[in-house]
Amino acid sequence: MLNVQSVLNELRNQRRRTQAELKQLDGAIAALRPLSSGNPGTERGRGIKRTLSAAARRRISQAQKARWAKIRRQKAAKA
Repeated sequence: MLNVQSVLNELRNQRRRTQAELKQLDGAIAALRPLSSGNPGTERGRGIKRTLSAAARRRISQAQKARWAKIRRQKAAKA
């Protein structure tokens, strides 16, 4: 019974220490929150949305089609 009591006491002490750490972390977060930018997209790792020109989309499409054609040629050569 004594062993269980000491385990309970240790768990309670650990809980108090953890709560104190959480309180410190909450304070740090509250202090840093106003410093973040007003753009919520940057917090998620997203930047400004970029649009591609029609010419760029065309070049990308042609390059991908060339890659697919190369793969098809390699598969045909193996068969």
